[in-house]
Amino acid sequence: MKRIYLDYAATTPTHPEVVAAMQPYFSEKFGNPSSLHAFGQEARSAVERAREQVAKLIGAQPEEIVFTSGGTEANNFAVHGVAYANKEKGPSTPSMGLGTSPLRTSNHIITSTIEHHAVLEPCKFLETQGFKVTYLPVDKYGLVNPKDVKKALTNKTILVSIMHANNEIGTIQSIEEISKIIKGKLGTGKRQLYFHTDAVQTVGSMPVDVNKLGVDLLSLSAHKLYGPKGVGALYIRKGTRMESFIKGGGQERHRRASTENVPGIVGLGVAAELALRELDSRQKHLTPLRDKLIKGIQNKILEVVLNGHPDKRLPKNVNLSVKYVEGESMLLNLDLEGIAASTGSACSSGTTEPSHVLTAIGLPVDLGQGSIRFSLGRLTTEDDINYVLDVFPRIVDKLRKMSPTYKAPR
Repeated sequence: MKRIYLDYAATTPTHPEVVAAMQPYFSEKFGNPSSLHAFGQEARSAVERAREQVAKLIGAQPEEIVFTSGGTEANNFAVHGVAYANKEKGPSTPSMGLGTSPLRTSNHIITSTIEHHAVLEPCKFLETQGFKVTYLPVDKYGLVNPKDVKKALTNKTILVSIMHANNEIGTIQSIEEISKIIKGKLGTGKRQLYFHTDAVQTVGSMPVDVNKLGVDLLSLSAHKLYGPKGVGALYIRKGTRMESFIKGGGQERHRRASTENVPGIVGLGVAAELALRELDSRQKHLTPLRDKLIKGIQNKILEVVLNGHPDKRLPKNVNLSVKYVEGESMLLNLDLEGIAASTGSACSSGTTEPSHVLTAIGLPVDLGQGSIRFSLGRLTTEDDINYVLDVFPRIVDKLRKMSPTYKAPR
């Protein structure tokens, strides 16, 4: 049976060059990067080389890259790190010679309703610790209105976290515009107000430059760009006030304790280098295949809704809702035909609740439960797309005939 993988948003196959580069660091070059002997320094050199490779991919400086265990830790680190380091930012008024003024509590965070759970859950936790969080709405395409960010900003805001592109519907946010609003709010004062973006889905899929975007923190994950699982990174702009998230030793310049995952970090570095080299060709390969799949499904199946922005979307993302059919049923039938897809975020699999992202864009419950996500990658071919366009309409037709609410058009 033909097997087609169209779930690249969940994870990607590790690139052969990445696997080859990692291999020696499991056995031959196994030193601890913190050790001063030759074995340790060999490992240290590999880690620093990877730091340079990752920094180059996103336009950062190597010392601004902190390695993590993945995108989830990077997001948690960004949210918690800024929150606790900047909660008390100085006197609210001059002391007027009467002693030290009370500290002004700066405890406000702004995010959106369609963020990954790795941002939403830390924000919810911080609310139990006395922080205030504003969850901005999105429009029917999943776009945050930059004007809403401006309205939500207060003199107590310390962090804005808006994802670069959504992992479910693929909508790309106006990060540069939002950044200009945030920096404009800062003016010439010394307030600490930072901007974080979860770029797990965009790094390696499209050009990402931290300076052009204007962000202070950016999260990325190796296994979304053909690197290994269990490793990621957080970009922290120089001068950003951060509290360490994992405490212990002095690794990562005292910003993230724990012995470095050298093989994984090496793999991330090589994956970043490959992404930079192949970025243009990957986009040119994926975009027409994505568009062919969308148009083909819309032409062959009636009553299908495209979720996400029609133009401002990731080159690899196709998210659709099919009326009168449940997503899980489509998914299982596709799997029987050798096609791997998903109903949304892999981190939320197993739940029967509608996706919080689809709910946020205003999709009715029945349509939300009838969603399917195809995400393409570097190994996807036109033959793969043709096969899906042959198989998927037949699956939908079969399932609709079993639905008590479906009435075939006459």
